[in-house]
Amino acid sequence: MTMGPLHGVRIVEFAALGPAPMGTMLLADLGAQVLRIERQGASSAAALFDPQLDILNRNREVLALDLKQPQDIALARQLIGKADALIEGFRPGVMERLGLGPDVCLADNPKLVYARMTGWGQHGPLAMAAGHDINYLALSGALHAIGEAGGAPVPPLNLVADGGGAVFLAMGVLAALLSARSTGHGQVVDMAMTDGCATLMSMIYTFQAMGQWTQQRGANLLDGGAPFYGSYLCSDGKALAIGPIEPQFYALFLQKLGLQDDAEFQAQWDKTRWPALKTKLRAVFAQRPRDAWCALLEGTDACVAPVLDMDEAPQHPHNRARGTFIEVNGVTQPAPVPRFSRTVPGQPVGPAPAEAAAVVLARWGVAVRPMD
Repeated sequence: MTMGPLHGVRIVEFAALGPAPMGTMLLADLGAQVLRIERQGASSAAALFDPQLDILNRNREVLALDLKQPQDIALARQLIGKADALIEGFRPGVMERLGLGPDVCLADNPKLVYARMTGWGQHGPLAMAAGHDINYLALSGALHAIGEAGGAPVPPLNLVADGGGAVFLAMGVLAALLSARSTGHGQVVDMAMTDGCATLMSMIYTFQAMGQWTQQRGANLLDGGAPFYGSYLCSDGKALAIGPIEPQFYALFLQKLGLQDDAEFQAQWDKTRWPALKTKLRAVFAQRPRDAWCALLEGTDACVAPVLDMDEAPQHPHNRARGTFIEVNGVTQPAPVPRFSRTVPGQPVGPAPAEAAAVVLARWGVAVRPMD
């Protein structure tokens, strides 16, 4: 990519899984020049992904290095010395054992932003333990709040810990880059997925502090407890998502459904009535197919939207109008965000095809390795 607000920013990324490549993708989408260093001969869960279909690896150059060889470590240090930021997603201590820890890299490049993405963080009792999105989500208090009453918590895909971690990682890198440009000093950015999950729970912790949240799942405003905030099956087995919280939206919702004269629905905030009202709404929505309800409700202030599957979502008129999804090399995928009025990023490119190391290194102004 040659445009975008991050045009001119150089990032060295050490290949990892989850939020590290996603956070790097966000920066690359906005125009940063990213060189992804793959470890030669390394076996990991990354092998499960077809490299030409992995959306998270778009907008990258790729260089394979054997990080057990001194000459390749020296080459990595040269590249890092030319970078504005480094992003790594290994367990604490791995980069130090490779000889590429922050002390070494910041000595080589004092303005470097050294970003570290882990599940548990760089320190703490669990720092060295393995884990995945669901584990980090559990520790923050978020997982406990997600699921139906009487059942076990339900994992919300890997959106919260991985996605939240990636966004906070990108934000941390951008903040540190601004600081480095104004002060001349780089720094280490320690991003833990557990920390990100906890921050995303700020509004829910606010509700708890105000006495408006109970630890019982499926009994609160935003966890499916409220009859006016949740999903309902329609006669065709497809679902609608409804959320008319504000009184004026709720009144319109009832009017559209012909329930404005039903006295039971007038006490919107009487939690003792919520289970019975949910039962009544299930019966109402089961009378028509989803798209018939959409024809009546979608686009109004009743706060109703169809629950689309991953084939339907790219075809929805609103998503098509905004270009929310694009196709790159035949792969349908979300478009870069956010949108910019002046520094508009170019069209994303898919995962980089294999290139000779000399070609990649030349673009970074680094001498070719002797073995090339």
